Amino acid sequence: MSDTGERIVTIFGGAKCRETDPEYAQAQRVGELLATAGYTICTGGYLGVMEAASRGAHEAGGRVLGIVMNQFKSEPNRYLTEKVATPHFYERLQRLITRSVGFIALRGGMGTVTELSLVWNKLQTGVIGPRPLVLLGDCWKPVVRSWRENLVVSEEDIAALDFARTAEEAVAIVREKSKGVIL
Repeated sequence: MSDTGERIVTIFGGAKCRETDPEYAQAQRVGELLATAGYTICTGGYLGVMEAASRGAHEAGGRVLGIVMNQFKSEPNRYLTEKVATPHFYERLQRLITRSVGFIALRGGMGTVTELSLVWNKLQTGVIGPRPLVLLGDCWKPVVRSWRENLVVSEEDIAALDFARTAEEAVAIVREKSKGVIL
């Protein structure tokens, strides 16, 4: 929880995702389910998966934080209830991570891989305490399998991850595993 007792879940995913893509619908449903369960949604604040999750939470009456970066020229999505501007990429990443009781990552590009890798590494090294890191969608198992086969990634490392096929599964994992998270 944050200093205010607020339970924040950060959602990562690609900015290039379109409204017609399956992960847009998944992210929108994740946002809706989390908001309905009383969580605050946190995203990078822009388009694609970030917009979809924000939209789902906003339309369900939830609070939506967007951690945006002053260096980006594009406008944040219209579903944010609060925008937090940061001057640098690393500070943006830190703000996306440090106050969250859980994380859900959907398909995206290298930005999503960067966010996922940083959270995963912080969990592995104990920089942040245990909390759920859910990889939502069919794309993740082959990616993680490839990392396991081609990089130095152990079974213990992979044990820090949860996999979900649906928004409902992802949210259920976050709800269960974030209960005792202390920030």
